[in-house]
Amino acid sequence: MEDSIEMILQDYSRVLPTSTPHPVLSACTGALVTSLYGVWSLFAIPGFRKIPWNLKVPYLPSSKAQTLNTMKLLEGRAGRLADLGSGDGRLVFAASSAGFQCTGFEINSILLTYSKSKASWKGVPPSQATFVNKDFWKTDLSAYNNVTAFLAPGVMEVLAEKLLKELPDDARVIACRFPFPWPHQSSAGSGLDQTFAYDISTVRRHLRNSLNTAV
Repeated sequence: MEDSIEMILQDYSRVLPTSTPHPVLSACTGALVTSLYGVWSLFAIPGFRKIPWNLKVPYLPSSKAQTLNTMKLLEGRAGRLADLGSGDGRLVFAASSAGFQCTGFEINSILLTYSKSKASWKGVPPSQATFVNKDFWKTDLSAYNNVTAFLAPGVMEVLAEKLLKELPDDARVIACRFPFPWPHQSSAGSGLDQTFAYDISTVRRHLRNSLNTAV
C-alpha cells in the first residue's frame, strides 16, 4: 500500500462535483468508500486485541517524504535500529539500505506477512532487516541505539517514559509527525511530513537540569 486510505479518499473527494450528485453516482461513491474502508480495516484491525486500548495505534503508512526526512536525521549514525510499528516495512527497508541492522516490530499479521514477503523478494538478508510479531510495549529495547516511531499523539508520553528507562545514552530517537514531550535536537521537513530527532543523553541532561532548577 503506497498510499494510505485517507490520502486516497482526499484525492477522490477533490474530483467529485460540488453540485448535488446523481443517485447512481452517490450509490457508487458510497460503495467505493465502504470498500476502501474495508481494505483499510484489514490492515488496521488485526492484532488490536493484543494490547491495551489506550496504546492502540491504527496503521497509517509513512509518506515518501517522511521516510526521506527520517533518513536525513539518521545520517552519520550506525548500529541497531528498531522501528516501532513497522507497518509495510518501508522505513526498515530504507534504513537497512543505509547500513543499519533493523528490526521492525509489528503485531498486525497481514502487514507482517507483507513485509517478510517483500524482504524475501528483494533479497534482503535477516542480518539487515527482520520483522517480528512482538508487542514493543512489552519488549526491552535496551539493545537498540536507534529507534523510529510513527504512532499517535496519545501514546507519545507513555512511550517517552519507556524509552528513557530502557535506551542507552548514545541512542537517537526519531519521531514522525507527532513529537515526544522533549526538546528535540533537530528536525526535518514540515507539516504532516515533519520528523523530530532526540538524543537520549541530551534529553536526560535536560530533564535533570529542569528537576534541579525546580528544587
